[in-house]
Amino acid sequence: MTAADGGARTARFIDVHYHCGPDAYVRRHTATTAAARYAEHGGWVVLKNHLGSTAAQAWEARQQGLPVSGSIVLNDLAGGFDPRAVEQAVVQHGEDSGLRLIVHLPTVTGRAHRSRLARTPSHPLLAGGQRPLTVTDDSGTLRPDVRELLRAARDLPVVVSTGHADGHEVRLLIEEAVRLDLPRLMLNQPANPMTGLTCKDLADLVGAEQVFTEQTALTHLLGYQPWSDLADVLTLLPRVVYSSDLGQPSQPDITPWLTRSAEWFDRAGLTPRRVEEVTRDTPLAMLSL
Repeated sequence: MTAADGGARTARFIDVHYHCGPDAYVRRHTATTAAARYAEHGGWVVLKNHLGSTAAQAWEARQQGLPVSGSIVLNDLAGGFDPRAVEQAVVQHGEDSGLRLIVHLPTVTGRAHRSRLARTPSHPLLAGGQRPLTVTDDSGTLRPDVRELLRAARDLPVVVSTGHADGHEVRLLIEEAVRLDLPRLMLNQPANPMTGLTCKDLADLVGAEQVFTEQTALTHLLGYQPWSDLADVLTLLPRVVYSSDLGQPSQPDITPWLTRSAEWFDRAGLTPRRVEEVTRDTPLAMLSL
């Protein structure tokens, strides 16, 4: 399956969260080699990196017939909450994929968390990390420029992702998204330690139709999320988007991830219809224009 064969709408599955190089850390694949692996499996991939935008990389790969689209991460290094950064990425992303660009709010927040990943910075300038940025100010309220960014996003072909917001910030972002009638809001891997939302927490937060919950494989692989919570999210919540969050050399490659995912789905008792829903139909509904 390639972009020319019908794009994401004919893909067997869609992974909305895969890290390729160049990124803040060394990655297993480039944009084209990753997309080629997904093509071998009949999938579609959305590329992500913590440095900023993958929109141009994705566009270039699609011109080679590869099944890939892009995202932008609004860390300080990429311009923070400046809507111009998003607009530029939208233009670079093009219109040929028929999909929305994912706009991730900051993933480098400065909050205390020691990752269990073995990671190597990709460049000497990143040895000390990136300057942190959060969506709330010192009083715990959403920053005005974040509100303005969400307002601007209503009129752009994008999905806004909560990034590495904490639980309080996720609740504020949902409230603001509903108030503004933002078309798409994805709760980015909410089981990660920096966010810390369980399935029970999420059940009280995802009532609005525009709110999607991302369940990544990595949160469970790293031991951040117990099996019971992973299984509950996959089986109980509405509008769940299953993704990998992989690309790290120390973690499984694409083929082993697909094999392990199938084992997890079987263990959790997912029906074939539910598997198709969380791996293809819901991601497609979230990304479609």
